[in-house]
Amino acid sequence: MNHRRERIRIETDRHRIEGLITLARDGYRSRISDVLNASERDFITLVEVTVQPLDGGTTELHPFLTIARRHIVFAASAPEGETAGAGPAQSADGAAGAAGAGA
Repeated sequence: MNHRRERIRIETDRHRIEGLITLARDGYRSRISDVLNASERDFITLVEVTVQPLDGGTTELHPFLTIARRHIVFAASAPEGETAGAGPAQSADGAAGAAGAGA
């Protein structure tokens, strides 16, 4: 099966997480929302991950991370080259906008 990777930004109650998610090239499970809404999948796996605490703590980098779907507050596609906590999707209070939400 052909795969592709897409940059995704996920926010939980305590963290902003950005990384690459593996999706099908086309068809079934080719969209972020397909993966997030898959009831048989309890965890989402990301690679090349940045984890930033929402309380302003130290940002961590991880080659691999898996997150429980039930902890996801929202998810959105993230432009390539943009790091978590920066870029045009941020409002003045630091919350990411709803544009491009994948959930």
